Amino acid sequence: MTLEVKNLVKTFDSRKILNNISFKVQNGETLGVIGFSGSGKSTLLKIIAGILYEDSGDIIFPKDSEVAMAFQYSALFDFLSVYDNIAFPLVERKEFRGKYSQDEISKIVHEKLKMVGLEGIEEKYPSELSGGMQKRVGFARAIVTNPNIILYDEPTAGLDPVTSTMIENYIVQLKKELNAACVVVTHQLSTIKRAVDKVIMLYQGDIVFTGSVDDLLSGVNPYARQFVSASIQGPMNIAT
Repeated sequence: MTLEVKNLVKTFDSRKILNNISFKVQNGETLGVIGFSGSGKSTLLKIIAGILYEDSGDIIFPKDSEVAMAFQYSALFDFLSVYDNIAFPLVERKEFRGKYSQDEISKIVHEKLKMVGLEGIEEKYPSELSGGMQKRVGFARAIVTNPNIILYDEPTAGLDPVTSTMIENYIVQLKKELNAACVVVTHQLSTIKRAVDKVIMLYQGDIVFTGSVDDLLSGVNPYARQFVSASIQGPMNIAT
C-alpha cells in the first residue's frame, strides 16, 4: 500500500508555501523531508495529518489507513499521567470509544511503552520525564492505534546526540514492527543517515531534490550540496 501526495498547493497571505508537491511513500519505507526553516515542511506534514487543509491537490491514503503524528515537542497533556496520555486516543476517539475493556487498554499501553523502552512509568507525569523520555511517550501514544502511516515533526529537536541516536533507532524499529509508511521532517543529518530511506528537499514551495540518502550526500545536486555542507553560498537564499 502507498501514501500518495499529488499536486499539493497551499498558500498563506498570497505566499505560496507548497507549489504542486507530489511524492509517494510505500509501506515499510521512510521519507525524509528537509529544507531550511520556512520551506513548508511542517505545513506539508500538518496537511497530511488533517490539521491543515490544502488549497488544491490530493492526499491519497491506502484503504483502511490509520494516520498518527508524533509532534515536535511531544504535545503531551501535562495534567495526565503517562498511562492516560497514551490511552487517550483509545478512550476519546469515537471510532475506538468502547472498543476495548480497561484491562485491554492497560495491556495495549504496557505493550506500546515496552516498544519504546519505557516499561513501568505509567503513573509518572510528563514533568517528571526528561525530554527524550517525553519524545518516546509521544511515540507510544502515536502508535497506540497501530497506524500504518506515521508522521514525525522534528523528532530529535532539542535533544543531545546520544538521545537523538536512541530516538532515530526507535523510528527505524517502529517502522519495521508496524510496516508503516513514515514521513520524517528533520534538519538533522544524523536522522537522515540513520532513519530515512529516501529524501525530498523543499525550497520556496518547490521540491528541488528527490533521491536516496546516498544521492543527497554525494554533492551532485547543488541544493543538496548547500544543505549538507551548511554553506551560505549556493542556489538557496538563506534570508528567505
